[in-house]
Amino acid sequence: MSGDANYNVLTAEKGVPIKAWTKGVQLEDQARKQLLNVAQLPFIFKWVAAMPDVHWGVGATVGSVIPTKGAIIPAAVGVDIGCGMMAVQTDLNARDLPDNLKGIRGAIEKAVPHGRTNHGGRGDVGAWGEIPPRNYEVWQTLKPRYDAILEKHPKLDRGNHANHLGTLGTGNHFIEVCLDEAENVWFMLHSGSRGVGNRMGSYFIEVARKDMQKFFINLPDKDLAYFSEGTEHFDDYVEAVEWAQDFARFNRDLMMEQIVGAVRASGEVRPFIAELKAINCHHNYVARERHYGQNILVTRKGAVRARQGDMGIIPGSMGARSYIVRGKGNLESFMSCSHGAGRAMSRTEAKRRFSVEDNEKGGGPGRPASLLSPLGESGQSDGGRLAGRVLACLYNPGIPKKVPVKPKESD
Repeated sequence: MSGDANYNVLTAEKGVPIKAWTKGVQLEDQARKQLLNVAQLPFIFKWVAAMPDVHWGVGATVGSVIPTKGAIIPAAVGVDIGCGMMAVQTDLNARDLPDNLKGIRGAIEKAVPHGRTNHGGRGDVGAWGEIPPRNYEVWQTLKPRYDAILEKHPKLDRGNHANHLGTLGTGNHFIEVCLDEAENVWFMLHSGSRGVGNRMGSYFIEVARKDMQKFFINLPDKDLAYFSEGTEHFDDYVEAVEWAQDFARFNRDLMMEQIVGAVRASGEVRPFIAELKAINCHHNYVARERHYGQNILVTRKGAVRARQGDMGIIPGSMGARSYIVRGKGNLESFMSCSHGAGRAMSRTEAKRRFSVEDNEKGGGPGRPASLLSPLGESGQSDGGRLAGRVLACLYNPGIPKKVPVKPKESD
């Protein structure tokens, strides 16, 4: 236990410590074991940081910040490379919105492909059938680097890429229309590098595992296979992951353009400005940074960079409040904060334990728009403007669609 009021310290028999901002938060045994395994690796710099929303994840713990020197772990970045959040504040106010948001939601659904059908093949509703000119223009700026990656790794040349730019995806990716505490309207979304990023992540995770076998390197967990700096595969992975992160950022930018354009053209609201404030941040990525006087690699899997003054987004549970936050530059967390509300169980487990009827009654893991509670602040960022009430949420296939009517008064 640390003397610091904000975090606990976990220690293993060997390896570096883990500073975990989990006071008052349950830390599941699987996540604890994953963190301890990471801490044993010889190239971890100083310590591992765990955020308040930490939980078990495929490959590595979600909500972990892994600083490394001389190596990189592909599975710690994961397969949704560059996944993150974007939010824009408009000059619209709650009074400018119609009483029923069905028209706005319908306009957004038409403007942003979402979900997945036909196993992602021809006719997939979640991909563009005909790529819009604006999206194709952005793809042309990404294509030269993509082609250079394919020259070295031709196995990556399959599936979707350009036709996923400006599309939402599945799983827990979402689009929301929200109000802050001043009744200002925000648009918010969550998505990443889509199918092409998934292919790159999966491919290099397997390459790293084969490298460990080739060099007879034994690990506490096969998912912690890594590339050493100075090797060809290290350079190739860094090139690919940086490209995928750029794809993810452009993907969010394009979706937001499509959302704003769709709402403007819907006829449901007055003309508005949507550039008052814009935030676009990754929470699954790796970056070269300088900490404690040394140049290192920082992998954030389910964590947001929170340098002094950095703006970030911490979404709440579905139907609950989300927060716009400003970083405090906490050195011990490697200037990072949590990326979400955490979870009590996986989506698979929630579907097994709860029915649609449970959820509509408020007994399920998600809550209807009338039952809102604030997300607790992380120890590493200042609570800022909250995108308080979720007015219309574009859920993915498999989750019941329900268009709430705009609340007349604050809940």
